[in-house]
Amino acid sequence: MNNDRTEGAPEVGPGEPGGSGDSVETVILPHMRVELALHRLSEGGRRGRALLLLHGLGEATPSRIPSWAELWPGPVWGLDFTGHGSSTVPRGGGYTPEVLMSDADAALGHLGEATLAGRGLGAYVALQLAGARPREVRGAVLADGPGFYGGGVGPADPMLVELSVPGSPHSPDPWALVELAHDIRPADYAGDFVRQAAHLSGLEQPVTVCASGRPKWLAGILEDVSVKVLDPRRPAEALRILERHGDTGFDTSDATAMVLRAALAAYID
Repeated sequence: MNNDRTEGAPEVGPGEPGGSGDSVETVILPHMRVELALHRLSEGGRRGRALLLLHGLGEATPSRIPSWAELWPGPVWGLDFTGHGSSTVPRGGGYTPEVLMSDADAALGHLGEATLAGRGLGAYVALQLAGARPREVRGAVLADGPGFYGGGVGPADPMLVELSVPGSPHSPDPWALVELAHDIRPADYAGDFVRQAAHLSGLEQPVTVCASGRPKWLAGILEDVSVKVLDPRRPAEALRILERHGDTGFDTSDATAMVLRAALAAYID
């Protein structure tokens, strides 16, 4: 990392999301007491609104654009959350989804308007940011992945955790894996973010669910008219959407990729 950069300014350099080094560039965003790695995955020349990928618990930004996002007309970026990938691993834990939402908000501040595609834990964070920044987030797509369920909708039995990890903190941070697998996610709390996005974004359906899993926080928002549901187990509607957009270059055997592709198509201006 270049220590000579201007204080508070992002550093741009070669990126190594997931250790692959295949990203086009990485921007290092100083945020609070950590530095966040924001990876640009698309090649140059793409115009339009950004697509921001938010990974699952214990993961990192993929090294290449997923097949379902290849037709996105704007730049494609991925954020490594605090404690994950190439971002800072702090000492002592203290992770909550709201902390990660703050990470994603910092990335959004750098990109301007963006459409979000979140996987697992990243899906819950995407929902929160869609409600917190409804004018900047132009659609949030929620998909299955690690950390999708969290710790349920109410308090659980207390637990005492001791981590014996020698040496320097490493990614993914074990504290993140423990704490973000047990955070409380009330259904009415998730519903508040949906309502904020619906009322202030100007989008008819600012949230699209492309998940087979049904954690209780998600089940509470599925009946909202501002939430579109494209279930991978029933991909017929996604197929109709893709045909309507003239998109025939997809693998019909991969239902998850097909519904994600259809969800993004609805948010392309």
